Amino acid sequence: MGRAGTGAGGAAAVAGPFLLLLLARPPPAAAGDSRRSDAWLVSELFSQTPQQLSFYSWYGSAKLFRFRVPPDTILLRWLLQVSRRGGPLCTDVKITVHFRYGAPPVVNPLNTSFPENTSVPLSFHMQMLLSTMLQSNASVNVSHPAPGDWFVAAHLPPSSQKIQLKGFVPSCVYVFQPDMLVLRVAEVSVLEPDMPLPQTLSLSRPSYLKVFVPEFTRELLLELQDCASNGSQACLVRLAVGSVTLPYDFRRVLSCAGRPLPCRLLLHSPPWDQWLQVMAESLAGPHITVTLNAVATLTACRPWTVSTQHLLQGSPNQSRNASNGPQDPVCSGGAGGPSCLMSYPVLREDMDVVSVRFRPLDRVSVLVQPDMPSVLRLYLNTGMDSGGSLTVSLRANKTTVMNSTLVVACVNAASAFLGFNASHNCTTAFFQGHLLTLSTTSWQANLIVPFPETENWYLSLQLVCPENPEECEQAVVHVETTLYLVPCVNDCGPYGQCLLLRRHGYLYAGCSCKAGWRGWSCTDNSTAQTVAQQTVATLLLTLSNLVFLAPIAVSVQRAFLVEAFVYAYTMFFSTFYHACDQPGEAVLCILNYDTLQYCDFLGSEVSIWVTILCMARLKAVLKYVYRCGRRRHCYPTSWRRWAFYLLPGISMVTVAVVIYAFMMTSDNYYYTHSLWHMLVAGSVAFLLPPCEGHTEPWACVQRLPCHYQICRNDREELYAVT
Repeated sequence: MGRAGTGAGGAAAVAGPFLLLLLARPPPAAAGDSRRSDAWLVSELFSQTPQQLSFYSWYGSAKLFRFRVPPDTILLRWLLQVSRRGGPLCTDVKITVHFRYGAPPVVNPLNTSFPENTSVPLSFHMQMLLSTMLQSNASVNVSHPAPGDWFVAAHLPPSSQKIQLKGFVPSCVYVFQPDMLVLRVAEVSVLEPDMPLPQTLSLSRPSYLKVFVPEFTRELLLELQDCASNGSQACLVRLAVGSVTLPYDFRRVLSCAGRPLPCRLLLHSPPWDQWLQVMAESLAGPHITVTLNAVATLTACRPWTVSTQHLLQGSPNQSRNASNGPQDPVCSGGAGGPSCLMSYPVLREDMDVVSVRFRPLDRVSVLVQPDMPSVLRLYLNTGMDSGGSLTVSLRANKTTVMNSTLVVACVNAASAFLGFNASHNCTTAFFQGHLLTLSTTSWQANLIVPFPETENWYLSLQLVCPENPEECEQAVVHVETTLYLVPCVNDCGPYGQCLLLRRHGYLYAGCSCKAGWRGWSCTDNSTAQTVAQQTVATLLLTLSNLVFLAPIAVSVQRAFLVEAFVYAYTMFFSTFYHACDQPGEAVLCILNYDTLQYCDFLGSEVSIWVTILCMARLKAVLKYVYRCGRRRHCYPTSWRRWAFYLLPGISMVTVAVVIYAFMMTSDNYYYTHSLWHMLVAGSVAFLLPPCEGHTEPWACVQRLPCHYQICRNDREELYAVT
C-alpha cells in the first residue's frame, strides 16, 4: 500500500495506491463543466506501528493510537486490521475499538461507577469479531471531520481474572493496526467578514469555504444573497456549517429551498480563535448551475478586562450601573458600545506532567454580577493537556447569596456561553457545556471532566434572580474558584495507584485499583474488600509460610544444613514479601518491594533445586545403580517409605501444581496461594531422604590445629572439610 509514516499522528503522507485513488476520485463532472474534477481533491495516508492487544482490566489495558487530521478534510476513513497468532486452541474473540476527537476516549467495559460530579464524555465505538480466520478487517467513514487530534483505542473483552502460568496454557496474540485515509480539499475560499463572495455551484462540485472566528464573537450570521438557478430566483442550496466529532454531529445544516431570501443561518457563540468550515452544495439537477453571494457577518462582544488594580480596589458592596456596565478608570476594552462580558486574566501554572493549576491573576475569587457574565479562559490547547482530568470547584460566600439569587456557571470548550439572560442550558453553537449552580442551599459545586478535549475551555458565571429580578440590581457575589488539571482525581484514592502511560510522545494517566476497588478513580466499592478481609488475607499469605518450619526441622535433624538454610531463607522472604504485596491497609514492608519480590522468587527456585539434588544423591549414583542391579530392586527398599513418605509428598506436590496452574484467580488468590505455600512446604518434609544408617550426624573424627574439622561418612567413605 505504498510507504507510510509512523509515529504520533503519522509522520508522512503518501498517495498513489489503488484504494486511495478510488477514495480520492470525485463524482463525475457534469456535461459542459470545463473544470477538472480531480484537481481540487488531495488524498493522504497515515499509519502507525501495530500494537498487541490485552484483555481489559483497567485503562492501561487499552492500546491507544493518536492521529492528526489535516485541515480542510472532507472525508476520513479508518482502515482497521486485527490479526491473530497462536495455536488452534485460540477461541473467537471480539475486539472493541473506540474513536474520539480531541482527547483519548473514556471507556468503561466493566460498567463501573465514576466519581461524584463527573461528566463522562461519550465516544463512538464498534466491535470486530475475530473467529476462525487469522485476520479481520473493517472500516469507518467520517464525513467532514474536525481537524486536529483524533484518538483510537482498542482492547479485548474484560479479563477472566484467572492467573495463568506461562507455558502451561498456549498463548494467543492479537495485533491491532489502524490506518487513516483522508481526502481534503486543495481549493478552499476564504470568506471575509462583510465581503460578498460570489460562488457558482453544480451538482458535481459543491463550494467549500472557511471563515475565521476571532475571540469574543457573540454571533455569526451566514447569508446566501442573490441566489439564482438558471435565471430562476429559487435558491436550491443546502448550507452546512461546522465539523463532525464522533459520536456527535453538531453541524448546522440548513436547506434554503422554499425559504425566503436571503437564506440566513445564525450561530450563537461560535468556536473562538479558529477557522469554521462552510459547505454549500446544489440541490438542483445535474445540468443546472446555481449562483450566489456568500456573506459572513460577525457580531463582536467587547470584553471588559479586569485589571489587577481593579481587583485590589473592588468592593462587594460597590454600586454598579446595570445598563452601562462597571465604570472603572482602569478597565481595558475595545472601542465602541458597552461591554457584554467581564474577562478575568487567568494564570496558567504548569506544576508537573499533565498537572496544571489555573487561577485568576492576583486573586482567588471572581466577582459575579447580574448584568454581564464573568469569563475565565483555561488554556488547554497545548496538545498535551488532554491526558488528565479537569477539575472545577466553585464556592460562594454564604453571606452574599440572597434567598432567591442563583449563581449560574457554564463550563464550555471552544467558546464561552454568554446567553444567561435567555436560557441556562450552556449550549453554544456546536457544543453542549456543563452546568453548575450555587444558591443558599448549595453554596458549593464541583465538576470533573476526564480527558478534556484539546481546546481553550471557558468558565462563565452570572448572577440571576428567577423569582424576583429586582433583588439582583445591587447584588454581587464573590465566588472562589479552584481550577486544576490533574493526572488522576484524588490521586486514585487510598486503594489505587496513578500510573502515567505513554504512546510515542503523548502522555496520559490512568488508575490501577487494588483490594477489589474498581472504577475510573478507584471509587467503586461494589466488589471491595473490607479491612477485616484484607487482614485475614494478609495473615493467610504470611502465616502459611510457617509450615516451612517442618522441613527446616527435618533438615537439621538429618544433617542437611544447606537445605535447612535455604528453606529458612525462603520462609523469611516469602512471609515479608506477601506482607508488603498486599493492597489496602494491612501492609508491612521491611525492604523495597522489588527487593522482597526478587528474594522471594530466588528462594522458591533454589528450594526446589536443593530438594531435588538432596533426593538424587549425585555422589552415590554409580553405587546406587550397582546395588539396584545386585539386589534386583531399587530405593526405597521398604513399602513403608512409599506409603508414608513418597506417595504423600508426591500427591501434595501434584495438588499444589494443579492449584497454581489451573485454579488460582484474582478473587481466590489469598486462599489458593496460601494453600500452595502449605502443600509445597509439607511435601518437602515428606520427600527429604532419610539419614544414613549407623552414622551419627556430623561425626567428627579429627580436630585440626587450624580449627577445621574433618568429618567422615563411614558408609560412603567420603570426606568433607567443614
